[in-house]
Amino acid sequence: MSVGLGLPIGDPAQLLSWARHAEATPFSTVALLDRLVFDNPEPLITLATLAGATSRIRLQTEVLLAPLHRTALLAKQAATLDLLSGSRFTLGIGIGGREDDYLAAGVDLRTRGRRLDAQMATMRRLWSGEPLSADVGPIGPAPARPGGPEVLFGGFVPAVMERVARWGDGFLGAALPPRQIGGLFRQVEDAWDRAGRTGRPRLLAQVNAALGPEPTLDRARAEVRAYYAPHSFADHVVNGLLTTGAQIREAVATCREVGADEVMLYCWAPDPDQVERLAAAVFHEG
Repeated sequence: MSVGLGLPIGDPAQLLSWARHAEATPFSTVALLDRLVFDNPEPLITLATLAGATSRIRLQTEVLLAPLHRTALLAKQAATLDLLSGSRFTLGIGIGGREDDYLAAGVDLRTRGRRLDAQMATMRRLWSGEPLSADVGPIGPAPARPGGPEVLFGGFVPAVMERVARWGDGFLGAALPPRQIGGLFRQVEDAWDRAGRTGRPRLLAQVNAALGPEPTLDRARAEVRAYYAPHSFADHVVNGLLTTGAQIREAVATCREVGADEVMLYCWAPDPDQVERLAAAVFHEG
C-alpha cells in the first residue's frame, strides 16, 4: 500500500518546499483540495507548478469540485497537466455542497450531480480524441495516459459508487474513520462488479494529520475548523485529527486491512517540517 501526502492550504507560498521535500521521501503522491469561496490556492494551477518542481511524485486533486468548472476547459486543463507531468496526474473529483461556491460560479447547486455526470461523458469523449459536438471539433492536447488521466470520485452517497463504476478508475474515501471507509470500499466494489467492469477499482483512504508541538497542533485544528465550518460535523473532523505517530501508524495499518491501495495523510499544519515528521512516523518508526 502506498502512502501519499495532502498539502496544507494555510500558507500557499510554502507548497513548493513541501513538494520538493515530499519528492525526497517515500511518499507516493501530493494532493490538494478545492474550494472557490475560500483562501486555498487554485488546485490545477498549483499542481502544474509543483509538477515542474518534481519528477517522481504523483499529483492529485482531492477533490476538485468539477461542477464549478467549465467542462471543455477542465478537460483541456486536465489533459495538459497529465501530459506535462508525464502521466503523474490523478483527477480526484466530487461535487461539494457549499452554496456559496456555487453562487460564486453561477452554477445551480441543485443540479450538481447531473452536471457532473454530463461532464464526465464529455471529458471522456474529448480525452479519447473525439469532437466536442457536431459543430465543434476535438479539443487537445491528447493526455499522456490513453483515455485521459486517472479519475477518482469522492463522496458518501450511492450515486458516487455508481459514478466510479460508470466513469471512474477508483474511489477516494475521506472524513470517516478507516473502518467506515472500508464499508464504502465494499460498496464501490459491488457497484463495479454490477457494471461488468473488468479488473478492480483503485481504493484510496484519507485521514487528517499533523505532528509537532502544541502551538502547531492548535493551528492545524484551527485550519480544519475554518475549512469545514459551519457544517455540524466540523467538531467531529477536528476531534478526529491524528496528532501522534502512533495514531497515524494505527490508521495506516487499518487502511491496509480494509483494502486501501493508498492512504493519503492530509496535513493541516503548513510548516514544511511536517513532511519529515510524517515520513518518520510512517516509514521509519515502529
